[in-house]
Amino acid sequence: MTVFVDIGALADIPAQGARLVKTAQGCIAVFRTADDRVFALDDRCPHKGGPLSEGIVHGTSVTCPLHNWVFDMNTGAAQGADDGAVRTYDIRVQQGRILIDASLIRANRAA
Repeated sequence: MTVFVDIGALADIPAQGARLVKTAQGCIAVFRTADDRVFALDDRCPHKGGPLSEGIVHGTSVTCPLHNWVFDMNTGAAQGADDGAVRTYDIRVQQGRILIDASLIRANRAA
């Protein structure tokens, strides 16, 4: 069973905007669409390492701010002729709060 942890309010992310969440797995971009759907992807574009959290959100896609690669936020796959993908993460909204898979917050190594 996946355990989720609260990372903030939906209202903290503007519609068609993003926020960066630092986790034990690395930086994750959390996106909010115009219709309040929420997605979580690796923040680093596989092409040149552009910060996807600074990209343009349109529908359920995000465009990298460096070289315009477009990623489907449902799957993480690059769209069009571009070859590549970013990892997606389990995320949900409950009672106006954004919840992400708690395993992302835990460190990869023993203390």
